Amino acid sequence: MRRRTRPPVDVHAGEKVLAWAESSSGPVVAGTRDALYIVGPGVPGETRLPWEQVKSADWDREDSRLRISEVGSWGEELVVHTLEIDEPGLLLELVRERVTASVVLQRHVPLDGRRGVRVVARRAPRGDRPIAWFYEYDEGVDPDDADVRAAAEAALAAARDEVGPT
Repeated sequence: MRRRTRPPVDVHAGEKVLAWAESSSGPVVAGTRDALYIVGPGVPGETRLPWEQVKSADWDREDSRLRISEVGSWGEELVVHTLEIDEPGLLLELVRERVTASVVLQRHVPLDGRRGVRVVARRAPRGDRPIAWFYEYDEGVDPDDADVRAAAEAALAAARDEVGPT
């Protein structure tokens, strides 16, 4: 078995690249226990995404595209990194495992029929930072509505009580 050379990714102290893949356009995507890195041509500087900040990662086998969505804030454009990768190797497995492992709690709270708000709690893999809490509003739900805000805050308080001190 031929051993691949080390990827051209400088990771933070204490981290080690566990899986990586090169995109056909040049950037390299590498994963450590703590974060996903995207570096190389066309990427301004270094993109380091702690796993708890990765909302989702989707692989389209037909067009060999990996789409990585960052956790965002309501009203801001969702940041999505799209890379064409022919040979993902173990990277897809690592991404799935690390993103899933960061989710402490995810609960959908209906507000209007089936539409509502999702309360999500994410934790850094090392557990050395507090749990990060997020809201995700369904399409058509107005987060500026006072009743929606009150319901979202109540759902968050109930979730925090359930999870306990962080």
